[in-house]
Amino acid sequence: MNSVSVNKFRDNLKTYVDQTVNDHEPLKVTRRAGEDFVVISADDWARDQETLHVLQNSSLMQQISESMNTHKDGKGHTPTQEQMNEITGI
Repeated sequence: MNSVSVNKFRDNLKTYVDQTVNDHEPLKVTRRAGEDFVVISADDWARDQETLHVLQNSSLMQQISESMNTHKDGKGHTPTQEQMNEITGI
């Protein structure tokens, strides 16, 4: 994660915000007299929140694990060609 002083961040706000949004890379802003903070795009924040929700939900993690085992064992559902066409939009 890149880091920048609060003064430099303030002086170049648009540049740093655009960089954060476009590169999907959070930016740590440091302050001499106070807590540092992190700038992150709204899309990246929402994605991180969704990931945390999944990881903290033990029943959902169990379902994912069981699904992975089913796939690994070749016992999962195989869609028909018609279903695949619908899924892929052909």
